[in-house]
Order: sequence, then C-alpha cells, then structure tokens
Amino acid sequence: MRRANLGCIICKGVRKLCGRDKCPILTRFYYQKLAAPKLREMIFGESPNSIFVGCENYPNVFVGPMVSLENEDLDVADTPEKMYGLNINKILKIRYNLVRGKEQRNIFSTDKYIRELQELSISKKPVDIEIVFKKKPSLNLSFSPILQPIGFSGLIKKFKITENPKIENRIYKIIEDEITTTEMCIEFYNLNLEPSRIAKILSAGVMGIDKKLVPTRWSITAVDDILGKNLIEEIKELSLINDYLLFENEYMNNRFFIILMPGNWEFEQIETWFPGTLWNLSQRPTISNEYEFYNGKKEYAIKQSGGYYAARFAVLDYLYKIRRQAKILIIREVYKGYDIPLGVWVVRETIRKAFNKRPLKFNSLEEIFRNLKSKINPEK
Repeated sequence: MRRANLGCIICKGVRKLCGRDKCPILTRFYYQKLAAPKLREMIFGESPNSIFVGCENYPNVFVGPMVSLENEDLDVADTPEKMYGLNINKILKIRYNLVRGKEQRNIFSTDKYIRELQELSISKKPVDIEIVFKKKPSLNLSFSPILQPIGFSGLIKKFKITENPKIENRIYKIIEDEITTTEMCIEFYNLNLEPSRIAKILSAGVMGIDKKLVPTRWSITAVDDILGKNLIEEIKELSLINDYLLFENEYMNNRFFIILMPGNWEFEQIETWFPGTLWNLSQRPTISNEYEFYNGKKEYAIKQSGGYYAARFAVLDYLYKIRRQAKILIIREVYKGYDIPLGVWVVRETIRKAFNKRPLKFNSLEEIFRNLKSKINPEK
C-alpha cells in the first residue's frame, strides 16, 4: 500500500496529516452529498451546451452530455471565464450539480448519438435534454490538474434533446469548411470565442479534415497550445515594448507576478508550490520552471503540463491586443489553502485579469527583483 493512501486512512480528514487546512476528499463528498437527493434514473434538465469525452481506453472512449440538477448558474457552470471571482464553495456547488452521462464510442463514430452531442456542444445557449440512466448515477471521485471538478456520472440507457439547439451561422460555416483543426481554432479565436468554448467544439469531433472526438482533458491544453503558437508568430512581427512592466494578481491562493521586458519573444514560468498545497505533501517548497526561446518549445512542458500553456496563451492574448512583443517571466506561487484542483482555467484567467490592472514600471529587471523581494513570502 502506498504511503499516501495509508496516511489518508489514518487521518480520516481530521488530523490534517497532509498539512492542508481542509481535506479535499471530505470536501468533495460534502458537496456531492448535497446533490445526491436530486439524483434519479431519469433526469430532465438543461445542459450548459456541454459534453465530456474521457480519455481512458482511447480510442474507444466514454462520451456523453452534462446535465444540470439545478437550472441556475448555467451560463457559468461550464464557462470558466465567467467563473473567475467566485469562491471555491460556490464553484464546487455549481460543478457538483452537473451529472455526466456516458456511452462508449470510437473517436471516429458518427452515429445519431454522436451527431446530437455535436449539436449540443456547438449550441450558443443551454439546451433541454432528457437522460435515462441504466442505474442511478454514482459518485465520481477524481482529481485532475487540467479539468474542472465533476460530480456524478452514469451509463446512458436513453438520451434525447428535447428542444432545438441554437447554432450560430458563423460557427456552422466554419465547421463546414474543409480546413484544418488549427485553422478552425484560429477562426474561432478571431470571432472572439473564449478558449473554453473552442475546446468544447474541438472535443465534440467537428473540427479538421479527419473529424474525431478529442478527450476533454486533451482539448483544453490543445486549444491553449494551438492559439499560443499562432499568436507567437503574430507578435514576432510587432514592435518591442519600451518599459519593464510588472503585473500582479492573486486568486484561489494562486499568486502571479507577470514581468514584461523589452526584447524578442521568450517565455519562462517559475512555479513554487508551498507545503500543504494540493500537489506538495512535503515540508519544503517545490519549485519548477519551464521555458522557451524565440524559436519555440520542442518538447511538452511535463513539469507544469497544461498550466504552462494556459499561462503562455494568457500573456500572448494580451500582447496581441496591445500590438507589442516582449520577453516574459511569470512567477507563480501556490499557497496553503489551494486544496481542490479546479483546472488550468485558474491559471489562464488569473493572469488575464492581471492585465486589467495598472502595471508598475521599472528601468531594469534588477529593479523589479528588488521590488519583488518584499512581496514574495515563502512563509505565507
């Protein structure tokens, strides 16, 4: 038996042996217990135009719609860009009121079930659906650094959409074009679609020449990476910024210092996870860094995974909007209290919101580091 499992058995969420303020397992069970009385073998409700594609048993994956047990907060439930600013209790309540239905399909399947899911995923507004499960949905206790929390799930016996999805012509025209997935993602970005919506459409298997379902976990990072690479080529043609700028923002015990420097495009992110945080059970801070030079990153950012690409996209999105090029250094500090993984959207949106604030201006990188010395608190 692994030490971590034994520790949880001994602790039972009371002794705080992992150093966290609250037990993530008990927290999940608490919110899922609140939703449990509403569960039935048949659920009629609204879907936040959302499907979920698993990655286990790939290419024969489990795919299905998400349906809400409460017809409120639907515009937020699967749109992390609108979730920013909510506290963790509100987010968990919203997410654990979503139920995932699933059937197994090959990623190249095109039957009626898949076609209906595709219509659901590209709809502009929530859609009324009906799901009959083979048995009452069960708890889905899983932890992911990429995905948002998911509550209950169950195998589908019968599924139907009970109203016509609202599909925009501008979206329909793009997915009907014979263009690549990369080209479609860029087209959607130019239409001001948020990354989370583009990821939904990608996951549904309607993009590209050889259309196929894409696991939700993969689609999120894929969109950040695809859009990021395109924006890099765009900003390389732009003028350099003139000042050394420092942006700051903190959310969900994640604090970001974003440094923009005059110079050709380069990007580095340094992460520090302090003791008692989600992925650090040791008594010392854990530090990692990932970077890329002007010619790009050749290998996957394994030390920071999806968070690296989410951060890079957020910065590039800002540079593209201000029509400037810069060298970037991000310092991310994750403090005790970040106990439940909420997904890489926390990284993306916290950085994006930092750019809504007025930056501090400096004459050199050394001046910025002197300023940061009083702000970075290893004991926080």
